[in-house]
Order: sequence, then C-alpha cells, then structure tokens
Amino acid sequence: MLGWKAGLLGLVLMAGGVPTGIVSLGVASAWAAGDLATGTQSGLPIPRFVSLKSDRVNVRGGPTKDHEVAWVFTRSGLPVEITAEYDNWRRIRDWEGSEGWVYHSLLSGRRTALIAGPKGSGDPVPVYESADSHSQVTARLEAGVLGSVKRCNGLWCRIVGDGFDGWIEQERLWGVYPNEKFD
Repeated sequence: MLGWKAGLLGLVLMAGGVPTGIVSLGVASAWAAGDLATGTQSGLPIPRFVSLKSDRVNVRGGPTKDHEVAWVFTRSGLPVEITAEYDNWRRIRDWEGSEGWVYHSLLSGRRTALIAGPKGSGDPVPVYESADSHSQVTARLEAGVLGSVKRCNGLWCRIVGDGFDGWIEQERLWGVYPNEKFD
C-alpha cells in the first residue's frame, strides 16, 4: 500500500480532480483573529501550511521511525497542513483530509497551493493580472494545478507556476487559510 497516495495523486492531478479544503470555521476565525496555538517544538502557529521539501516523503502512522509507513508522497512542493508537533515530528493533513506523521526536515516553509475548482464544476479557474476580477485574465487553470504562493491580502493571492503568474481568489486555493494575509 506504499504507492497508494502517489498513485492517487497522479489520478487527481491528471484527471483534473477537485482538491477540497478541510478548514473548519474555527481555524479560519482563529487565523483572522491571530488567535492560534503555537507548536511546542517550533514556536510556530498550529495549524499552519507548509510544503513537501522532497520528491519522496514517507508519512507514518505515528511520530517515530518505528511506526509503519502509511503512504509515500512522490512530488515535492505539495502543500500540507501541520496540525500537531511532537519532538522532531509533524502531524500533517493533505488536501484529501488524510493525516499522518512526517519528520520535520522533509517539510519546507515555502508556501504552495493547489487550485481548487468549484465543487461539481469542470470549469478552469481564472488567474488575473491584478487582485481584481475586472482585470485581464492571464491564465485559466484546471483544478489540481500546483503553484507557489507569493503573497495573500486576505481575499486574493499572487500565485506563480509553470506558465502562469497572477492573482487568484483566495477561496480557490488549498494551501492558504480564508482571510490569511502574508507577503
């Protein structure tokens, strides 16, 4: 079952599957208010989004190398949400809601996001020249496309990827919180 997650990811990205966010209103409210817990090891906010640093990341059933490998990610840059810390281990959640433990050095603070199309719609998501839906559309992206998030203003994020650079509505991304702001 090691290749299960890697195989499913290929299907999701190739078939244009729709990644869905699993952000509760409580998390969104906490981000907006700046009322987040901090990790006991890192001192950073919990929960928080990070990305996978390596092309091969083992996700384990618990926070030690003695725990079995539940699945393996095989693509660097994918966004994951850190939901807990234990020593040098981080419990992560992916865009499908699956959770497991990853060694901290396999994660990067670089922000990335997956395009999440509207549920039940196969329509591409527009990328705009500026943070305004009346500005010029510079690209249209399928659900599941990965990009680097450069900044977010709470409603819009600037996202850059292979063949695109522009602004997208923040709610269309999995890898940033609603109302989250950063440069």
